[in-house]
Amino acid sequence: MMIDTVRTAGAPHPRPTVDKPLRAVAPVMLETAGWEDYALLDSGHGRKLERYGRFRIVRPEEQAIWTPRYPAAEWDRADATFVGIGDDDSDGRWRYPRPVGETWPLSYDGIGFLGRFTAFRHVGVFPEQVAHWDWLRDRIAEARRPTKVLNLFAYTGVASLVAAKAGAEVVHIDASKKAIGWARENQDVAGMSGLPIRWICEDAVKFVEREQRRGNRYDGIILDPPKFGRGPKGEVWDIFTSLPALLRACVTLLSTQPLFLILTAYSIRSSFMSIHELAAECLAERGGLLESGELVIRESGGGRGLSTSLFSRWSPDD
Repeated sequence: MMIDTVRTAGAPHPRPTVDKPLRAVAPVMLETAGWEDYALLDSGHGRKLERYGRFRIVRPEEQAIWTPRYPAAEWDRADATFVGIGDDDSDGRWRYPRPVGETWPLSYDGIGFLGRFTAFRHVGVFPEQVAHWDWLRDRIAEARRPTKVLNLFAYTGVASLVAAKAGAEVVHIDASKKAIGWARENQDVAGMSGLPIRWICEDAVKFVEREQRRGNRYDGIILDPPKFGRGPKGEVWDIFTSLPALLRACVTLLSTQPLFLILTAYSIRSSFMSIHELAAECLAERGGLLESGELVIRESGGGRGLSTSLFSRWSPDD
C-alpha cells in the first residue's frame, strides 16, 4: 500500500511558512541491480554471495531467509568468506582459501576507490547507496550554481567524491581516523585531489552544533548514522535517542535554496515509518517532497530483492 499524504506542522509545532505543505510519500523501494564492479550473485540461508571487482565474497545476511539458487560449489569458489562468532555477525574474521592483497581497485561512474577487508565484515562501500549517489549527483549538476554539501558519518567518502565531481564543495565528517585516512586514499585513487573536499575527524553532533552557532548553511546534507557508536572523545551515539535532535539540527543548517537531505539507517530493528514520521515532523515547515522506504539490491539476472537499509530523503518543490 502506498501512503501519499500531505503534512502540516500541527500543534505544538509552528505552522509551515512555505506556499505548499510537505508531501510525504511512503513506501518507496529504491533498487540497484549492480554495476560493472559490483553484483549480488546469490543469497540465502543467512548469507550473501557478492562480487566486488575481481573478488567474490561471502558475508552474513540475516534477512536472506530463503534458499540459495547457486549450488554449494559456487559459494565455495569465493575468494573471501566472513565467519561470524557468536550472535553478532560483525564480530568474526575473514577466511581466504588463497592469498589476497590488502586492498583492491573498484570504481563507480568513473570514480575510483579502494576495497578493503575490514574486521567488521565491510569492504568500504555500500553498493545500494548508488540510488542516492545518482540522485544527489543529478540535483547538484542541475542546480548550475555553487553548492555546498555536508556529509555526516561519511565513512570512506564515496558519496563525498560523487558530490564533489558533480560540482559541490563538500565537508566530510567522520569520527574514525581510519575512515578519514581511507577516504583520503580514495580521493587520491580517484585522481580528485584538486576538488574542494574538507576531511574532518569529528563527532557529528558536536560539529553540527558548532555550525549552528557559526551560522553556516548547506545546500545538501547526507546522514548515514550507525546504530551505535562513539566519537573521538568518547561521545556516545544511539540512533533511537540521538537521531531526533541531530535531524532537527540538520534541518536548521539547510540553506535558503536547499537541494536535498538524505538519511539512511542500517542495522536497526525498526520500520521505515519510524524515520519517515520523524523526518516529516522535522521538515514540515520546508514543504517539498519527502520519500521514505527501503534500499534494495536485486540479484544479478533479475533475481530476488534483498532489502539492506531504511531511508528518508527530501527535496524542495521544483
